[in-house]
Amino acid sequence: MFGRPVLVLVVSKLLWLTSLIHPLSATSNNITNDEFGIKKLANANVNPGFISIDCGVDQDYTDKQTGIFYKTDKEFTSTGENRDISPDYDEVLPYSERQLKNVRYFSKGRKNCYALRPNRGKNHNYLIRVLFKYGNYDAKNLFPKFDLYLGVNYWMPVQVPENASAPGMFQIIHFSLTDIIYMCLVNTGSGVPFISSLEVRLLNYSVYTNESRALVVLVMSDLGKSLSLVRYKDDVYDRAWNTETPMFCKSINTTAEVDNEERNDPFRLPSEVWRSAAQPRSPLRILNFRKADIANREYYICFHFAEIMQNPQGQIREFTIILNGEYFGPIKLEYLKPISMCTRTFPFQQSFQYSINATVRSHLPPILNALEIYGVMPLPDLPTYLADVEAIKAIMLSYNINRDEWQGDPCMPRDLLWNRLNCSYDTNPPRIISLDLSSSGLTGNISSSFSTLEALRSLNLSSNGLIGTVPEFLARLPNLTTLNLSGNKLTGSLPQSLVEKSNNGNLQLSLGGNPSLCLKENSCQKRKQNFLLPVIVSVTGILVLLVFGSMAIFCRMKWPFARPHSTNNEGSSVISRNRCFSYSDIVSITDNFRTMIGEGGFGKVYFGTLKDSTTQVAVKLLSQNSRQGHKEFQAEAQLLMIVHHKNLVSLIGYCDDRTNKALIYEYMSNGNLREHLSGLEYLHNGCKPPIIHRDFKTTNILLNEKLQAKISDFGLSRAFANESNSHVTTRPAGTFGYLDPQAQVSGSFNKKSDVYSFGIVLLELVTGQPAIKRDLSGNINRIQHSVTPMIERGDIRSVVDPRLQGGYENNSAWKIVEIALSCVLDSAILRPDMSSVLVDLKECLAIAMPVVRSNNSLQNRSYDIDSDMVPSPR
Repeated sequence: MFGRPVLVLVVSKLLWLTSLIHPLSATSNNITNDEFGIKKLANANVNPGFISIDCGVDQDYTDKQTGIFYKTDKEFTSTGENRDISPDYDEVLPYSERQLKNVRYFSKGRKNCYALRPNRGKNHNYLIRVLFKYGNYDAKNLFPKFDLYLGVNYWMPVQVPENASAPGMFQIIHFSLTDIIYMCLVNTGSGVPFISSLEVRLLNYSVYTNESRALVVLVMSDLGKSLSLVRYKDDVYDRAWNTETPMFCKSINTTAEVDNEERNDPFRLPSEVWRSAAQPRSPLRILNFRKADIANREYYICFHFAEIMQNPQGQIREFTIILNGEYFGPIKLEYLKPISMCTRTFPFQQSFQYSINATVRSHLPPILNALEIYGVMPLPDLPTYLADVEAIKAIMLSYNINRDEWQGDPCMPRDLLWNRLNCSYDTNPPRIISLDLSSSGLTGNISSSFSTLEALRSLNLSSNGLIGTVPEFLARLPNLTTLNLSGNKLTGSLPQSLVEKSNNGNLQLSLGGNPSLCLKENSCQKRKQNFLLPVIVSVTGILVLLVFGSMAIFCRMKWPFARPHSTNNEGSSVISRNRCFSYSDIVSITDNFRTMIGEGGFGKVYFGTLKDSTTQVAVKLLSQNSRQGHKEFQAEAQLLMIVHHKNLVSLIGYCDDRTNKALIYEYMSNGNLREHLSGLEYLHNGCKPPIIHRDFKTTNILLNEKLQAKISDFGLSRAFANESNSHVTTRPAGTFGYLDPQAQVSGSFNKKSDVYSFGIVLLELVTGQPAIKRDLSGNINRIQHSVTPMIERGDIRSVVDPRLQGGYENNSAWKIVEIALSCVLDSAILRPDMSSVLVDLKECLAIAMPVVRSNNSLQNRSYDIDSDMVPSPR
């Protein structure tokens, strides 16, 4: 109807906040990481989806005019001081009177940040609003200028107008990819930064969503009114609608209701906004606007129309829109039926112009109810590598490090790098490569969190009060070349691996000033010899048990990898003989392969019963024509012989007589998960494979008689020593639809590849739909692409499997879909790790449990939240 969709934007002084908020001068040009010590709002249920901070007040309160609950900023920033504005500038203003009476100012440090943690967390759209009123709070009449940053990306300069009573407001719409959003004020040397109020408002999945860029609010106008502002509670999102009637226009109004709710309007404009419109004065039949000297950038514009006049029968209102010479329409309005037209992002240079023109057959002039104009702000910079940030924050917490200059992101922006550390920017995101915590008053043991800083090249922990032994994980940091532990109270023997790394010239090691640290081999043994002699007899028995126990464990772990003397590598056995079955045993167990229960890349799977018991088993027989072959057979056998977990299928034995190969598993009586999709039920038993599975899908998750889920089919799996390792292959393996597209292209698989597959499985569980489907034209549709439009409409009921018949907790369903969509983000580095997913799923389960317990059909089933998710060797 509108031709091809477009994007437009205008910088309109006529439509800017004129009576209440005077804009501070702004030229626009995030992603956050976890911040410890930030509590969730205690009164979150008062205004769900809101964070409202009155900066500079001493007590929380509820605003009498809006009913919005405001917090002090003590929980959100650890720096700055409070002060009231001068009474000479304490003016009465609608909606924001209380929030503009005081400020928080930051006279120390160059960067001071607020850490905002919305209840709905990452992968949501938020409107962020910042208010400033100088009010001569410092009695200096000096009007400061400073910079504002959204996360690690520059937002705009804040220039206080030379009118101490004039408030200013900035707004931005931001799709957050992390659970914490940083808002930082940066001192540029032109005055002390300050802030009056900071507000965050949850928006729905709508046309505002733009994951890679933010939208700076330039115009948000309710046309045809004389009120000063429309906000909450009229607007459920608390958008601030400036009201005015443009020049050469008249106002038209109604008291009737526009039915935007019934039409599932994603914008959810307030009724108060729909009830008025601007119409050109007679005899004009055009609404026209032109603005020159605009910033060269991309803009985004939304027009909102609704016929609010009951026109004589037969008369129509129809018009077209012209944006910088491009035509859209015609648009014909129906009584009380809203129409919103948003254009795609589109670049404008030097000037912008739009006009709304009545068509020849229109009896009435055009109208415009509301207008939104946004500047598109690119977000070019990524924050520091998440694992590095989590590690440095954990270290700060462990040692109670409170440094005013350590706020926001450690490495970004580059010119605001934290002191006493350095970063590498060769990769995106940046990594921490140097950390100096010397003379920092550190006490206690060396924190295990240092082991996560895998890019670290230099670590200085000298001149502190550290105790305990030197941990071996320091030798395993792959890039560490300088380690200074001198001047502490460390004890015990130095790990041999650390000594060898130093002797090989790969590590510059400083250990002086630790009198109880044993620097040479056997020195600790000699030092303690006199103490050991009196008690040597009493501990001998224990030592013998430990030695034999250690040998048993070592042999158990190593034996599956022992090779026989055969030189035939392809056919040789690589697994233990203590669980070996002959081929005749396999024939007997399966009753001559009587019942086939499955088939895969290896070959066929048969039901069987062990001859010496009633134990039921599944026998996977390797086909001679198998696509996967001996190598994958050996890989699966090796992994399942040394790794054990209650959510991994147990290997009972094997057959390997060169020509016939088979694996014998515990029998899972309820088949695979694909055959038993039941909404959210599987999520009650979360699991984390200790390996990169590479073929994680519903048909590889089996269910026993209690519907306990276990992962199977490890033929394509790879085990890795740490999080950063990956497996590069020229033959991408896995199942289309579950296979990580990024890994498929690059050939590099890591744990985030399994996270992608896990997200697809979650979506299958919730929707009951397959991972991929083909439409009538033969095009492939991925499940996440089918779900996204429903989520954008806020329609969770259309997403959830109808077979559940509404028997689920709504918030839990939302959360699970959000988790799933975060797992299938195109960029692997933006996906969560499995530990984060597990925590989020446990929260979902806690939310859903009351609904589960109230369901009679499920009341006798036990639901456990696992804490033991780490596999162990057996």
